[in-house]
Amino acid sequence: MSIVYRTCPLCEAVCGLKITLDDAGHVTDVRGDREDPFSRGFICPKGASLGRLDEDPDRLRAPLVRDGDQWREVSWPEAFAAVERGLTAVPGPARAIYLGNPSAHTMAGALYGSAVARSLGTRAVFSASTADQMPKHVSCGLMFGDPLAIPVPDLDRTAYLLMLGANPLESNGSLCTAPDFPGRLKAIRKRGGRLVVVDPRRTRTADLADEHVFVLPGTDAYLLAGIAHTLFAEGLVTVDTPVNGLAEVEAALRDFPAELAARACGVPAAVIVRLARELAAAPSAAVYARLGTCTAEFGTITQWLVDVLNVLTGNLDRPGGAMFARPATERAARRKPYRTGRWHSRVRGLPEANGELPVATLADEIETPGEGQVRALITIAGNPVLSAPNGARLDRAFRGLEFMVSVDPYLNETTRHAHVILPPPRILNSGHFDFALLGFAVRNYVRYSPAALPLDGAPAETEILARLAMIASGQGADADPALLDELILNGLLGDSPERRAALDGSSGAELRLDAMLRLGPYGEWSGGGDLSLRKLREHPHGIDLGPLEPRLPGNLATASGMIELAPEGIMADLVRLRARLSAEIPEFLLIGRRHLRSNNSWLHNVGPLVGGSNQCTLQINPVDVERLGLGREAVVRSAKGELTVPLEPTDTIMPGVVSLPHGWGHEGSAQAVAAKNAGVSVNVLTDEDVIDPLSGNAVFNGVPVSLAIR
Repeated sequence: MSIVYRTCPLCEAVCGLKITLDDAGHVTDVRGDREDPFSRGFICPKGASLGRLDEDPDRLRAPLVRDGDQWREVSWPEAFAAVERGLTAVPGPARAIYLGNPSAHTMAGALYGSAVARSLGTRAVFSASTADQMPKHVSCGLMFGDPLAIPVPDLDRTAYLLMLGANPLESNGSLCTAPDFPGRLKAIRKRGGRLVVVDPRRTRTADLADEHVFVLPGTDAYLLAGIAHTLFAEGLVTVDTPVNGLAEVEAALRDFPAELAARACGVPAAVIVRLARELAAAPSAAVYARLGTCTAEFGTITQWLVDVLNVLTGNLDRPGGAMFARPATERAARRKPYRTGRWHSRVRGLPEANGELPVATLADEIETPGEGQVRALITIAGNPVLSAPNGARLDRAFRGLEFMVSVDPYLNETTRHAHVILPPPRILNSGHFDFALLGFAVRNYVRYSPAALPLDGAPAETEILARLAMIASGQGADADPALLDELILNGLLGDSPERRAALDGSSGAELRLDAMLRLGPYGEWSGGGDLSLRKLREHPHGIDLGPLEPRLPGNLATASGMIELAPEGIMADLVRLRARLSAEIPEFLLIGRRHLRSNNSWLHNVGPLVGGSNQCTLQINPVDVERLGLGREAVVRSAKGELTVPLEPTDTIMPGVVSLPHGWGHEGSAQAVAAKNAGVSVNVLTDEDVIDPLSGNAVFNGVPVSLAIR
């Protein structure tokens, strides 16, 4: 029997876990790590089920190669040789890569995913970011010069939090790393603060709030514009940060008075005005918006308005407001001004953002003949057949690929189309460090979890991706992946054999982490402290690096050195927002839904997490059920498809709005638990032709649908 401590990798909350293993290496108990200074023992049902996920009997243990409709297990050398044959038969520009959500939660994805993408020799790079968060990256890139400079609400000190399109009591937070998000929200109210939640559903988070405000799906931009207009009109603006474009923003928002905004978003004008006054009067305040507002037609404008409000109320970069984390592996500031559209997709001419193209056009690139047509695809930890818009079309498109390789532990709705599947080892076989998520933490913190169990002859996930990069770059399946690590280390350290010799680590990933820690803001080579991998090993529960501190203007990467409050692209897109003010509201608008015991499609094969409230039902207001004479099921139709779905009548959702959770649709799956609880895929209904044009993000919220009796 042994006990190991590690960070939970299943969502963005980075909770510390205390895991008990028997002598055979099986997980017998999972609890929250009470000694973790950030999570302090908090754990959710997903974390408590880590052992069941890690030892899922349907998890692949060996590589698979497909021969026609049959699969056979092969050795790792045979699998990599098959990958080399398949990839080298397709030229670089005809290759593509898709990086899924879980890749952001692994050291392999964070350290080697981009290397695989670069080695392919293609601009056809796609990820889950354009089905989730790209509007926030684009708005922050345009305003602050860095798409990763994302302000987060200083939850532990704020006196007023306005939250839109987020449900952290079930999601545990997103682009805001905060273990025990529920406890932190309760603490705001306990110390006399105020929490206001804006959402088309009365979620568990809304039930906790002081006030819940219903809003029409996809119209949050109008609400925020109305609040900003009121701040200007009533002389409530207080700007304490260096900005360009204040006058331009004031002029642009004159077209959105509260009365006009109210007609578009469904929030009474008096409420819009009151929210503006409350934000301005609060001792400290923050506006925070997430998935429900990103995956909408005006996603980037909405994210821009969130930070415009934080600026206008004097709450950006101040304690209790919206602040910037300082992660331990923070890189040097960008040198080039941020911009999008450096290249465009081949078929629809959609602009690049953050080096990738919208996943909404992946099927176009596969199906459309001509130079650059995608003929080979790598997927890493992704299931776009269920997570991308009009997934049914992607399902068909993948069948026509000449070659596909997937790095994934499961044979699922996407990987079933692969010619080779390369399964990563168990979670406990891998070291863990949150490179991305700690950049959005509400308190500066760092923790490393070494592998708890040996690999037993299988390659580490880091080695799998490094070998893919070597194969794609033409160096062959037998090339030493350590060469890639040394190349990257040389880039980090420069010509410094002394520093290279000083690095600590038993793998290339650990050596790279050690270099990044020592070079980072708390590291011994930057003069900021004594942080290193060795020190993290000595502190298995993590290290508290202190509360967030003001960072402006030092961390701005704009050409002016100031916040660009009125970026040209956003100012131009406001014309589209104005034009939609008088648009007719469809009879029904479809929105998504997050469950506490679910995280996209990859947790649907864990028995304890399925059932109860975690079911694939269509939530609908009882008034609409009665009006249409519906029974237990209904047919839901959109411009792209239709589904028959069981109904869940509830007054927690607005009339005229229906909600279906994402990630389902497992009929015929090779995963036993998922197949028994198949549900339907909401992305049969979503439209790949409708996107947020500034970021290319798919639109999953505010989808027009109709309902009919089955």
